[in-house]
This record gives sequence, C-alpha cells and structure tokens, in this order.
Amino acid sequence: MSKTIPDTAENNAKLQVSREASRKDHQPYIVRNLNDLEWETIRWPGETGKMAFHPEPENPTNPNAGILRLEPGAYHPEHYHGFAQVWHILKGEFEIGGEMCGEGSVIFHPDPHYEGEFKTETGGDIFIVQYPGPTTSERPIYAGRFNMEKRNAVENERVDV
Repeated sequence: MSKTIPDTAENNAKLQVSREASRKDHQPYIVRNLNDLEWETIRWPGETGKMAFHPEPENPTNPNAGILRLEPGAYHPEHYHGFAQVWHILKGEFEIGGEMCGEGSVIFHPDPHYEGEFKTETGGDIFIVQYPGPTTSERPIYAGRFNMEKRNAVENERVDV
C-alpha cells in the first residue's frame, strides 16, 4: 500500500534539499557545433573527421564523437579495438566485414572487437561515438589517430591495438 506524503512546507523543503544535494554531483552537458571545427586527417586512407569530443588529460573518459567523412575508395583493414563504439551512417554505402550497410544503418561494436575490413565505392559520412569499454575499461584513442599531420602507410599501422 502506498503512502501519500502531505503537501506541506516542511515536506516540500525536505524534497527540495534532496534534489539540490543530488545535483551537486552532476556534470553539466557540453555543446559543440561540428560546423565550427576543421576537418582532421585520420589514420586510414580516404578518411577525414571532425571530433566534437575526444579524450583529454582533464577529461580522460570523454568519448571520441563526431563525423567521419570518407572519400570514394576509402578503406581500412580489419583491426582490434578494446573500446566500444556506435556508428550511424548518414550518407553513402559501406562494406563492413563483408556486409553492405547504407544510409540509416546503425552499427554497434561491443568491447573488445575486431572492426572488420571496411571499404566504400560511394564515400559518405558516418556519425561515430567511441567510448571506454564497459568490460575492458580500454579507452578510445584520439591523439595520433584522429589528428595526424601526415597519414602513415597502412602497412605501417598496427592493427592489433
């Protein structure tokens, strides 16, 4: 049987204190507009990106989150990730691990996973969110992967990390 708490000034004050105390531990949300960001060179051929969020020393658990833009012919080999990620294809068609995925497809990569061989003839845009693996605790990598001055040859990239 539920009990109704009378609407009194004393009870309302107790509820208000409870709400204020719980909000002291909450972080505020952050807004970034992708239109305000420059395109960055990403580690795989034909890929550029705009990451609205990425891990930083003061916020190491931030996700990598933003847009990947892929040119027609872009590709990458199968490679390992210890973090989790979600992709939403906004534009284009992509063969991912042998399966065709197009506009509107949402792909979830649990942790750990091997991201399958990837290629596109059309090119396109994918919104991605990479976040610390709930089972592995491995974090996404930003520096040296999303902000490269010069892309390494694919054969010189490690695919096991």
